[in-house]
Amino acid sequence: MKRLLTYKSFLIPKLRRVTEFLSVQGITMAGNLLYGLLCVRWLPIAGYAKFVVVFGIFGSLGLLLNVGISNTLAPLVGEQVDDRQLIADYVASLRTVAQWLFAMVAPALILIFPFLVRRQQWSWQVVASMEALILVAAWFARISSAYGAVLLLRRDRKPWYRAQMISSLGTLALLLVFQACGRLNEWVAILLNIAGIVYVGASYYFRSQKLLGVTGNSSPEKRKAIIHLAMPNAPSTIYYAVQAQISLMLITYFGHAAGVAGVGALTRLTQLFTVFGQMNPVLIEPYFAKLPKARLKRNYVGTILAASSLCLCLIGLAHYFPEVFLWVLGPKYATLRFEVFLVITSGSISYVNGVLWIIHSSRRFVYWWNNLLTVIVTLLVQAFYLWKFDLSTVRSVLYFNISTSTSFFFICVFCGIYGFTRGPRELHKM
Repeated sequence: MKRLLTYKSFLIPKLRRVTEFLSVQGITMAGNLLYGLLCVRWLPIAGYAKFVVVFGIFGSLGLLLNVGISNTLAPLVGEQVDDRQLIADYVASLRTVAQWLFAMVAPALILIFPFLVRRQQWSWQVVASMEALILVAAWFARISSAYGAVLLLRRDRKPWYRAQMISSLGTLALLLVFQACGRLNEWVAILLNIAGIVYVGASYYFRSQKLLGVTGNSSPEKRKAIIHLAMPNAPSTIYYAVQAQISLMLITYFGHAAGVAGVGALTRLTQLFTVFGQMNPVLIEPYFAKLPKARLKRNYVGTILAASSLCLCLIGLAHYFPEVFLWVLGPKYATLRFEVFLVITSGSISYVNGVLWIIHSSRRFVYWWNNLLTVIVTLLVQAFYLWKFDLSTVRSVLYFNISTSTSFFFICVFCGIYGFTRGPRELHKM
């Protein structure tokens, strides 16, 4: 009986946190997932290729425009969360730094983007329109990052979640309306999605203004503090901004619209791992951070085995019953049977990598050589593929992803062994 009560006291709080997470974020994520999948099914291949390119490049641009500066607000404010003038001043300084970044990155996009899509045979009007939409979306995503941080800092989480939920469900409802009226095309789908991004940014902005109630002043001292704190993470942010969309960039540059649409559609399947991946920083990281050392190895192995078992089941399902996944994508992609297996394999490896990385981070298995080795090995593997393989086909790009993820997996495993053998990184003592 005592053991049962122990298990109950151990499990119930964790199940409550999981349930809370799924209920709050689950609706928003489900709406976004369904929106993307409906676009896969309803948009023609050539149109969906444009949709994929716009939001693929937007994802990378959003990271480049932020480079971690929004994440500096909480540590810079520290315990002074009730000093609204201080927060407003830091937000104003953040805005100034972000404007500088935008002034540098936007011209680069305008110059590089036409070169990236030159094989797609899109008119200059189409290319210019896509560039403009990407820049608008990136600008409002930057607003969301900066002012959303204010809501989280002031523990005003309900409006933070509510804005995302309204955006997700609202854009989905409008997509259904346009489809029912026979007016849906790639431009409508793109504009609706961007409208959702604009709504979230505007909501966070007005809510933060209400919370603070004061006008912030940008200052050189605060801008310097923001840049000083963000700079150490800037190289890795820039690296991952490119790596996150490297397969899309390759198929866009080397391939044609059908290949771009195929990679984009298949990538939607990896969102199966999104819910589980979102649990890493919310549930797994804090759990392992406070776990006693005596219980670490057992829980480490158990968690990795559980994650691997889930992934092996999905890989087996994709191998023997690819029709299940192809039905989700629609008849236009019915020939991508083996590609389904490849993309689920790639997504599974990446998911396990994420679990390993978050556990290592929580236990301070973080070393300079680890990040350096990751960058070097990844670039060597990718350079080999660029040299030896034709990356104009969907299958070759997916093999490229698997090889990259596998190399990172072995580095993560080695990092774990090193961490258990040599111990965590020592904290800097003042």
